Amino acid sequence: MGKGGGKGGESISDEEWERFLREAGAGSSGAPEEPSARARMVARRLREESSRPEGWRTHQPVRRRRGKGWYAAGLLAAVGLLVVALAPGRVAGWFGGGSDGESAPLAVESKRPDQPPPTQSAAELPTLKQPFRGSPAARWGDGTAGIGMPAARATGWMSKEQVAQTLDRTRDFLAASSLDRGVLGGERPRKAVALINPHQQDVQDYLATAFRAPSRKNDPLLLFSRFQKTKVRLVGDVVKTRGRVTYREGERGAVEVTTDVTYVYPVVRAAAGSDEVARTIVRREVVMSWDDPAKVVIEPGTFSLVSYTVDTTNGGCDTFTGYLTPEFGAERAATGSGDGPEVDPYDRSKSMDARMREAGDAGCGTATRS
Repeated sequence: MGKGGGKGGESISDEEWERFLREAGAGSSGAPEEPSARARMVARRLREESSRPEGWRTHQPVRRRRGKGWYAAGLLAAVGLLVVALAPGRVAGWFGGGSDGESAPLAVESKRPDQPPPTQSAAELPTLKQPFRGSPAARWGDGTAGIGMPAARATGWMSKEQVAQTLDRTRDFLAASSLDRGVLGGERPRKAVALINPHQQDVQDYLATAFRAPSRKNDPLLLFSRFQKTKVRLVGDVVKTRGRVTYREGERGAVEVTTDVTYVYPVVRAAAGSDEVARTIVRREVVMSWDDPAKVVIEPGTFSLVSYTVDTTNGGCDTFTGYLTPEFGAERAATGSGDGPEVDPYDRSKSMDARMREAGDAGCGTATRS
C-alpha cells in the first residue's frame, strides 16, 4: 500500500483542489469524441443483533461441511503428528504466515465464485491484534495482492506490451483510490485523479464538487475510500481485498477494463485507548476505458470512466459527508433496522448489476455479517 505523497489532503484548500483539476484538464481537444460516465451507489448499514436470524445463504454451507468432516479430521490429525515429528520447523512456518493465525490464504480470484464464503463462529470477534478474526477476509490477500490480474494479450488498439502497462496502471489506480494510507486518512486522492481523463467533463465536474460539497449525486465514496481521522483510525497496516480485473475490446477499439474488488477496513474510534474493532466493507466496481487518442479526447496514460458503482457495509447510510462513517456497538444498538433487503457483504457470487437490481430503490439494508 502506498503512503501518500505531497501535501496532506486536509491542508489543501478547495480553491487549490479545483485549480489542480482545471490544470489537469488543460490540453489539446482535437480528437472527435468526448466520453461520459455513469455512477451508481447502494449504501448498506451494518446492524448486528443477537436475535437476528441467520442468513440461509451464508450459514447452511458451514453446517453441511461440519456434518461430514469428523473421520477426515481424525486422519489428518494423525498424519499431522507424524509431520511434526519429522519436520517441526516446516510446520511452524505453516502456522506463522497469517496475521490472524487463520488457515492458509486463498488463491486470488480468477472467476466469479458460485457461492458465498462459509461463515465463521459468531464468537470470534475482531481484536486489535486480530482485526480480521471471524471474517472470511482473514484468508484474503493483503492490499493489491488480493486482486486477481489477467494475462496481457493484444486487444483493440493496443499491443500485448501496451495492455500489460494498462493493467499495471489500472492496479495503480485501485491502490491510489482505495488503499493509499493518506487517502484512507482523508487526504485528497491526487494520484488517482491524475489517472482519470481530464477531458471527461462530467467526471471532472463530479470531482470538482465531491470533496467540497459531497451529496448523493456527488459522493467521493463512489470512487475513493476515505475515513475522517478525527473520528476513526485504521487498525494495523493491512487492508484485506478480494476481487479481479478483466478486460475486453470496447468502443472505438478501446481496451475496456472492469475492476470488481471488495475491500475490508478494520477501524477503531480515534480516541486514545479505543479497542473496539469494527469493520467497514466496500465492494466497488469501476469500468474504465483506455481509449485510442486518435479517436477520443484523452491524455496519454489516462482512462475514461465508463461507470462506477459501490456497495458499502457499515460505512454510513444516507449520510453524505464525503467519508465512510462506521458504527460501533453502542451506535448500532441505538440505530433502527434498515428497510432494505438483507445482504452478505462477503458474497461475491453475484455481480454488481445483480446486487443493484436486488437493492432497487430500497433504503438502508441489513448485513448478515461483518
